[in-house]
Amino acid sequence: MNWNKLTDIKQLDQIDAESKEQKILILKHSTRCSISAASLNRLERKWKEDNAKQLKPYFLDLLNHRDISDAIAARYKVEHHSPQTLVISDGKCIFTQSHSEITLQDALET
Repeated sequence: MNWNKLTDIKQLDQIDAESKEQKILILKHSTRCSISAASLNRLERKWKEDNAKQLKPYFLDLLNHRDISDAIAARYKVEHHSPQTLVISDGKCIFTQSHSEITLQDALET
């Protein structure tokens, strides 16, 4: 799985623009959390390269970029969770899951 690293708040404008052409998957990940590690592992194990035609994946390291996580919560009107996935389409969050509910299949089916 080729994650696009989300490291700058300005990338949210890019994500909104890209989401007009293709759905975006954002994973908010905590490197200190075993639940987050399990969710990341589950996503990566299920990912097939063809999935990139449906979802462009972005990875946010919450410990290093909490400001971006806060901006995501405000911009897409979602409550912060960790770990959390969001699917962005046309600049809006159309789907979100957190903790052990996170599955690639559900994100693909939105």
